[in-house]
Amino acid sequence: MTTMQIYTVAALLTAAVLVMYAVAVYNGLVQLRNNIEKAWKNIDVLLVQRHDELTGLVEVVKAYAAHEREMLAAVTRLRGMYQRARNIEEKVMAENRINAGLASINAVAEGYPDIKADAQFMRLQERMTFLESSISDRREFFNDSVTIYNIRVERFPENVFAAMFGFNRHRLLEVPGHKKVVPAYSQTQQANGG
Repeated sequence: MTTMQIYTVAALLTAAVLVMYAVAVYNGLVQLRNNIEKAWKNIDVLLVQRHDELTGLVEVVKAYAAHEREMLAAVTRLRGMYQRARNIEEKVMAENRINAGLASINAVAEGYPDIKADAQFMRLQERMTFLESSISDRREFFNDSVTIYNIRVERFPENVFAAMFGFNRHRLLEVPGHKKVVPAYSQTQQANGG
């Protein structure tokens, strides 16, 4: 075999290995992207239910807190933004904003003892708590899927192929701001085992 033939065979083998690697990277990213979509669909069902309950919550709060109408209208607009979202990225962005609005509603309710005593408000709060718990479980799986995908999209040399094939980072679904706050316990509560 001549030197030229050896170089040709080596170049063909290298090209074949590169093509096989590119195919493996592509297929792996497709699988991860599909995992994200599946995880999102599981969350989306619960978010739609929560948004429906959120509408009721807004109406109850409106009845008690007329001067908070702008904040309540903003939450309603955000719900519409979520419904108009065309893809997971836009929905995640809208949902992260809705979570901030939900924290505002809860803050308003804290200032009005009559709201907290309202039977419909209490029922809606119970339902929202149940939905939040379910969403939290599914958020963890979704965010794990997104994190694994994002690592693959950013890690060299996979990032070169990811860019060539049009794979981009995904956003994480954030924990609502009001859920990040750790409740402060007084010394009396701690002494009583609270």
